[in-house]
Amino acid sequence: MRRYSISMKVFVLFCCLWAVIVEAEYLKYKDPKQPMVTRIKDLMKRMTLEEKIGQMTQIERKVASVDVMKQYFIGSVLSGGGSVPAPKASAEDWINMVNDIQMAALSTRLGIPMIYGIDAVHGHNNVYNATIFPHNIGLGVTRDPDLVKRIGAATALEVRATGIPYAFAPCIAVCRDPRWGRCYESYSEDHKIVRTMTEIIHGLQGDLPANSRKGVPFVGGKSNVAACAKHFVGDGGTVRGIDENNTVINSNGLYGIHMPAYYDSIIKGVSTVMVSYSSWNGEKMHANRDLVTGFLKGKLNFRGFVISDWQGIDRITSPPHANYTYSVQAGVSAGIDMVMVPNNYTEFIDTLTQLVKDSVIPMSRIDDAVKRILRVKFTMGLFENPLADLSLVNQLGSQEHRELAREAVRKSLVLLKNGKSASQPLLPLPKKAPKILVAGSHADNLGYQCGGWTIEWQGAAGNELTVGTTILSAIKKTVDPSTQVVSQQNPDANFVKSNEFDYAVVVVGEVPYAEMFGDSTNLTITDPGPSTINNVCGAVKCVVVVVSGRPVVLEPYVDKIDALVAAWLPGTEGQGVADVLFGDYGFTGKLARTWFKSVDQLPMNVGDRHYDPLFPFGSGLTTQPVKMN
Repeated sequence: MRRYSISMKVFVLFCCLWAVIVEAEYLKYKDPKQPMVTRIKDLMKRMTLEEKIGQMTQIERKVASVDVMKQYFIGSVLSGGGSVPAPKASAEDWINMVNDIQMAALSTRLGIPMIYGIDAVHGHNNVYNATIFPHNIGLGVTRDPDLVKRIGAATALEVRATGIPYAFAPCIAVCRDPRWGRCYESYSEDHKIVRTMTEIIHGLQGDLPANSRKGVPFVGGKSNVAACAKHFVGDGGTVRGIDENNTVINSNGLYGIHMPAYYDSIIKGVSTVMVSYSSWNGEKMHANRDLVTGFLKGKLNFRGFVISDWQGIDRITSPPHANYTYSVQAGVSAGIDMVMVPNNYTEFIDTLTQLVKDSVIPMSRIDDAVKRILRVKFTMGLFENPLADLSLVNQLGSQEHRELAREAVRKSLVLLKNGKSASQPLLPLPKKAPKILVAGSHADNLGYQCGGWTIEWQGAAGNELTVGTTILSAIKKTVDPSTQVVSQQNPDANFVKSNEFDYAVVVVGEVPYAEMFGDSTNLTITDPGPSTINNVCGAVKCVVVVVSGRPVVLEPYVDKIDALVAAWLPGTEGQGVADVLFGDYGFTGKLARTWFKSVDQLPMNVGDRHYDPLFPFGSGLTTQPVKMN
């Protein structure tokens, strides 16, 4: 009996110990069967201040070592423009890099996965061999929400193909002045077009379930990415189009022009919102609590997380970083949840920690930020599937995506003039002709036709930066084999006259730029573009194709030109340009921006009292496809 009693005690003790072990191992936040609110609550009660501030910190991949990820509990990592694991890195190279960083995050005490973000603003544009779609200025021309949704879905697949689950897109700026260096990132000067283009969010993130609540972030699965509506708010309305400058406008203007696309984005479940560098009537958006917390989070009930721009809180002061403690206090207090530091992470972490310990920033603000970040991570399934695999690598630059980009190019072209008279149109061009000339600095330059935010932050010239088809190559593939194609960048008039060409295609425009490096007060075609137009179009029938990120000065040349096409920044699939020039498809695009006569008229937008453009908003001639051309 005694032996039985001892055995029972041992057994009971064993059962108790086993229950403790099981209880210790069972973590609610790691159980996907638990409601999300339960998982967030369970995880947050386990987190130290250090771990919470780590979640609010986003750092550049160049400083994201294994030790840094572990020591500081970093919540997010990004690739800035041109920041890659290796030149011409493959999808596998990207996956290996992202997974190495993720393994470090998972090895921390609580194993909270980091979220890796990248600018994918016209396709997966940092990555070699990715499909580069037309920039937004061209997509706005199409007025085709289904097209941009399909582009969003294709972009998501290519981003996921490299192991990345978060894209800093779409840009829903309403560019009101083409002197702004980011105007090509804007779909239109008309907020109504920009609103319809927010359909790209459903492409990136997936279609919302029928019962989803307004403002709650949504990501459909491993083929989708978290999206980011940017830049909140008024970035496209700055004085004289100066990047990161001051948007001077009353409340009706801000809420009526620049805000509406955010309503749609939030209804569509966008996961994150990025704050603008710019100011509204003198107040920096990164420090604007009324708009970020009061309106975005309060009135619009946005439940995802708000992220700063690159060194965005540093730029709250002028000069930047002049009073970093104030900047951190102002930015986080305004409602920024995740700070794109991106390099001096110890300074940010130490500063924010001290501000919390000194009760300058309340713990409730930190908890709100972390709750929002965790909500997005749980929604994405990052806790269940933190590591990428190779299952999607074939999606990168796939033929299906390139065909989609080619379709987008065709639909984004705007025919502004066709013939010296309406009765004698030049387009579509005949494929069969004895000899034709292709001229201009942009005819055989893949980098020029892709523009900024392509492989490098500022883009690059030449045909080596990535894989694609130049407009010249596309023309050669399209014309009849018997047609002689002569190519010369900047021929003189005598050369053109003496060769007796049937017609000429002149491709000119802007060289690549991004952000403030694209701010321009003159908006001229890059030399020798003007002389090429004069030399060629003065001697032979010509179509001028303008490759640019915005309307440029054309009035001095229009009378000399027979046909004029705005091609914007078409991306890697130049074949789409030839498809329409030679009549396999018709021109359908309509201007989503006003084309000014002179920069002295700017800013000038549709609906303005003194509206006297070269080509008004909505302009665009149409042609019919030609069979057996």
